[in-house]
Amino acid sequence: MPTDALNNGGTRRRVLIVDDEALIRWSLAEVLGDRGFDVQQAATGATALAAATAAPFDIVLLDFRLPDSNDLSLLARLRQQLPDTPVILMTAFSTPDVVQGALDLGAVRVVSKPFELADVASLVELSALAIGNRGIG
Repeated sequence: MPTDALNNGGTRRRVLIVDDEALIRWSLAEVLGDRGFDVQQAATGATALAAATAAPFDIVLLDFRLPDSNDLSLLARLRQQLPDTPVILMTAFSTPDVVQGALDLGAVRVVSKPFELADVASLVELSALAIGNRGIG
């Protein structure tokens, strides 16, 4: 298992994938699971917030448009709940305003859809390494 998928306690880093498209969630979960991450999925903003309340996550992959959230308010709420957790925003609507707004709210990256699974997995691994270098987790 890659060491960046492990936290300082030796347990697998937890990743929350939030996307209303089941194929995207499943594909990312498969790739990240194969790379040693503990993955949980959510199809709605409400489910994501409930999951984040129940247990902390090390990294969040968040779709911009969901059935119950089609702006940056969910990102803001997740950042309030998980202030030290890197959030990578995924969107097919990467206008300059969306990108800048997401970065202003604390997203570490904005990824345009469609994307290569390996590229997103690499961003998750880099985020995990950055967490380890900060001494968190």
